[in-house]
Amino acid sequence: MSHDDPVRQVPAWLSEELPKKRVHVQVEGQSIHRMEQGEGRPVLLMHGNPTWGYLWRKVLAELRGAPLRLIVPDLVGLGFSSRVPAEQHTLENHIRWLGGLMDRLELEDLVVVGQDWGGPIAMGAAAERPERIGGLVVLNTVLGPPRPGFKPTAFHRFSRLPVLSDLVFRGLGFPQRVLWTAQGDRRSIGRAETRGYLAPLGFGEPAPLALARMVPNSLQHPSVEPLTRLARFVESWEGPAEIVWGDRDPILGRLRRRTERMLPRARVTATDAGHFLQEEVPAAIAAAIRRVAGC
Repeated sequence: MSHDDPVRQVPAWLSEELPKKRVHVQVEGQSIHRMEQGEGRPVLLMHGNPTWGYLWRKVLAELRGAPLRLIVPDLVGLGFSSRVPAEQHTLENHIRWLGGLMDRLELEDLVVVGQDWGGPIAMGAAAERPERIGGLVVLNTVLGPPRPGFKPTAFHRFSRLPVLSDLVFRGLGFPQRVLWTAQGDRRSIGRAETRGYLAPLGFGEPAPLALARMVPNSLQHPSVEPLTRLARFVESWEGPAEIVWGDRDPILGRLRRRTERMLPRARVTATDAGHFLQEEVPAAIAAAIRRVAGC
């Protein structure tokens, strides 16, 4: 495929909910799918595991008509981006792939928005090109290494169980079939939304389990070093920043205070949303993006 190749595999029933500009860009042998809406100051919207750019559709709707170039990539291994073997899903690789996309698009004065794994991946790429970054918006995520004595969540402990985790993640389509269980309002992800999240993912995909295992389970985990690097960038950030948080997130809700300490100047919007807060409070997220972008 060339630098900007149209995406043909998006189902017709799904196309109506997505931006019309949907293309692939080649980065280090990976085909990264991205969607775009609008023109103006660039804003990068990064999702996490096991979702894809579809997660941002309500936020995009709230920002329709704003003087912003909204760029929504799919992480390698998810959405309509290329697939890689499980062992290639490392935080270092994802930071490098996303950074390569940022370089290919020549993004300047960029507002970076990240949720779940999209937070550290986007902030890790930003940390390597700080002169290009103009603002940060942080949603439920983790932006630093674990502390000594930490205990992984039940979800992440389960992801490391031999045999059983492979069966459930790769054989039963977990967790993408039960995203509603992580919500403040469980009705926010119903059958129609689940169908949208499942559209690009077939059974047996390695990414959801590999990304779950990318979360540190010890201080010797390979993700710890890049998490430490990007934490230094976030803690030294003096530009505009906002935090929008879903306090009813059963996975990361308790980490809001830690995130606030990392970005003490950031305006904070605490909500009753869950993990995938883009489904529940898109207007609050859009408002934060507008303020950081100055529009």
